Amino acid sequence: MSSPHARADTAERYPAGDRAMSGGMEEDDGAERLRQRKLEEALEAKSLRRIISAFLNYPEAAEEDVKRYERSFRKLPPAHKALLSHYPQKFRRLRQCISANSYFIFSMLQAFEPPIDLSQEIDCCEHSDHENMQNGDLFSSERKICSNQTALNSGGLWSSTCEAASGDGDNAKCKAEEQTNNKELASRGHHDSTARNPCGCSESPEQRRDSDGNNLADSNKDVYSSSCDWLDPSLQLHVPLVDVDKVRCIIRNIVRDWAAEGQKERDQCFKPILEELDALFPNRSSESPPSCLVPGAGLGRLALEISSLGFISQGNEFSYYMMICSSFILNHAQTADEWTIYPWIHSNCNSLSDSDQLRSVSIPDVHPARVLPWTSAGITEGFSMCGGDFVEVYSDPCQVGIWDSIVTCFFIDTAHNIVEYIEIISKILKEGGVWINLGPLLYHFADMCGEDEMSIELSLEDVKRVALHYGFIFENEKTIETTYTTNPRAMMQNRYYAAFWTMRKKSTAADVVSS
Repeated sequence: MSSPHARADTAERYPAGDRAMSGGMEEDDGAERLRQRKLEEALEAKSLRRIISAFLNYPEAAEEDVKRYERSFRKLPPAHKALLSHYPQKFRRLRQCISANSYFIFSMLQAFEPPIDLSQEIDCCEHSDHENMQNGDLFSSERKICSNQTALNSGGLWSSTCEAASGDGDNAKCKAEEQTNNKELASRGHHDSTARNPCGCSESPEQRRDSDGNNLADSNKDVYSSSCDWLDPSLQLHVPLVDVDKVRCIIRNIVRDWAAEGQKERDQCFKPILEELDALFPNRSSESPPSCLVPGAGLGRLALEISSLGFISQGNEFSYYMMICSSFILNHAQTADEWTIYPWIHSNCNSLSDSDQLRSVSIPDVHPARVLPWTSAGITEGFSMCGGDFVEVYSDPCQVGIWDSIVTCFFIDTAHNIVEYIEIISKILKEGGVWINLGPLLYHFADMCGEDEMSIELSLEDVKRVALHYGFIFENEKTIETTYTTNPRAMMQNRYYAAFWTMRKKSTAADVVSS
C-alpha cells in the first residue's frame, strides 16, 4: 500500500497543471493502446478464420477436382470411354474418400477451441494495412502480438509461451506461403501444466522438473469459448486454393508422424536422432531428466518420442494448420487407429494403380498417451508443445542457457535468416549442450520475390562455418538419405541427402584452458 507521503511527494514534483496535462496524455495513450489492441485482436481473428476456412473449404475444393476429372472423361470419344469404363466407379470412390477426410477434418475443428473471439469485425477505415489482411497478412507490427498468451484448447499439451516444418517441393512451398501470407497469430501459444515465472516466460526445464503435471482436461480456463459458434458459415471466408493446398499438406504430414505407413520415414529421420540422444545422455533419471527443445516440431511425434526416452521435451511450432491438427491427435485420440484418412487421392500422377491411390491409412498408429510408459501422469509430465515463431519465442532472455539439447529436423532451412537461427540455438543451449540436426537446405523463402522479403541461403559449408563462429564444435557428421511426406508406392519419389550432425557448445572453461 502506498503511503500519504508518497502521494504528497508526487504532488510536489508535478504541479496541478502538469498533472492535468499528464493525465490527459495518459488517457489518450490508454485509449490508443486499447484501440490498437482491439484492432490487433480483430486482425488475428480474421487470420485464424482464414485458416479455419481453408479446412472447411477442403471438401468443396476436392469436389471441384473430381468434377474436373469427370469433364475430361466426358470429352473422350466413345471408343476411348469404353476402355476406361471403370472411371465412373473411381469418381464415386474418390467422393467417398473425400467424405472420410472431411469427417476427420470437421471432427478436428469441433474439438478446437479458438483462443479469441472469431466474430470480431475490422473497421477497414481504421487501419491502412487492413487491405493486407485480405490476402491473409497481418500488418507490419504483427510480431508484437506475441505477448498475448492464451491456451489453445482443453487438452493439456499446448502452452501459452510467448510460428516450420520442411519438405519436398510442395511442402516447402506450402510452408513458405503460409509464413508470408498468413503470419498466423504469431504466438497465441499452448502448453501443458505451464507455470509462469516472474519475467513472463514459460517455466524453464529446471522449473518443470519440480512441477506437477496437470490432467489433460484441466487447462481450458483461458479459452474464449467452448462452443462451436465460430463454425457458423457466416463467419467463414472465401480462401484461395493455395490455402486448401496447405490442408492437403497437413494430411500427408499426418501419415509421416502418426501412421504405420510413415514408419519408414520416421526410421530414416527420427531414429538417428533418438539413437544419438540416447547415447549422449546415458545416465538419465526421472528425478533430474535432461531437457530437449524441438523447433519445427510439426505434428509432435518426434518431440513425444524424445520425451519417451526420459527427456523433458518441448516442441515448438509456427503453423496454426499444424497446431490445430497436432493438438487434436495428442489431446483427443481415444485409441490407436481411431480415424481413417485417404492421403493420396489428390493427385492422379505417378500412381501404380487406382487401389494404391485410393488406399486408406489409419491414424494414429499408437495412442499418444501410451508412448510415455515411464510417467504415471499421462503425456503431460515432461512433454509440452509451444506455439510461436522460433525467433520471437526463444530470443527471450529467460531462455538463455537453459536447454541441455536442441534437435532440429527439417527445420533450419525454414529461416529468413539462418544465421539468426544458429545464433539463437547457441544462446539458449547450456555450455556443453548438444545440437543435433537432420535435414536439407531447401530454403523456404528462396523463391519469394517481394521487395521486403529476406532469404539468406547459405551453402552447407557456410552453415558449418557460422556454427563454428557461435561456439560449436563438431562431434558427429554424416549424410542420411531420406524422403519427406512421400507416397511410398508412387512412381516418383523425391529423395534428400540430408545433413546430419551433432555439435556441442563449447564451455567457457574449455575456452580459457585452450587459450
